[in-house]
Amino acid sequence: MGEAPRPTLVLVTGPPGSGKTTLAHALAAAIPCPAVSRDEIKEGMVHAHGRGFEPAPGDPLTQRTFPLFFDVLRVLLEGGVSVVAEAAFQDRLWRAGLEPLAALAQLRIVHCDVDAAVAFERVVGRSDARLGVSRHGAPAPAVGRAAHADASLAQELDEWRGGFAAFDRVSIEAPSIVVDTTDGYAPGLPELVAFVDA
Repeated sequence: MGEAPRPTLVLVTGPPGSGKTTLAHALAAAIPCPAVSRDEIKEGMVHAHGRGFEPAPGDPLTQRTFPLFFDVLRVLLEGGVSVVAEAAFQDRLWRAGLEPLAALAQLRIVHCDVDAAVAFERVVGRSDARLGVSRHGAPAPAVGRAAHADASLAQELDEWRGGFAAFDRVSIEAPSIVVDTTDGYAPGLPELVAFVDA
């Protein structure tokens, strides 16, 4: 029996509001393979924690999420599973966790790029939905984003401005592609799947 082929680890990254979570799930469905989102792992921790959790930068759940995210990826890759991993991978913060995974998989990096005004509207819309209001004041479905450190819209937007302006792209040696997510995906999903499979 021959050696099993190495799985592929697709890193979907970008600044806040760049559409990386949505793209990661769409890309994983198109490949097909699982998608693992750092924020979704934290959302599960918040659910288990129950009411009373107050998100803040560097809160205890954030600190627990970081190593768990890499542990989940490592287990999948060691099992021979290709995976799409989504997070705001920034070089100075994430390189130490990503480099060991390069020995387990073929890496592909998908950088999400978006017009700043569009990203801003996405963040505002996410906050409105979480608060249960639409842009016009009518009720809107609440979404599960309780893990984010965004007790107020003003605080979230301040954090967004800082994060968007200072975003430090991951620069690990691996094939990479930039996707404009301002209005759909350019290049589109078929081209992204071809990039992953190349």
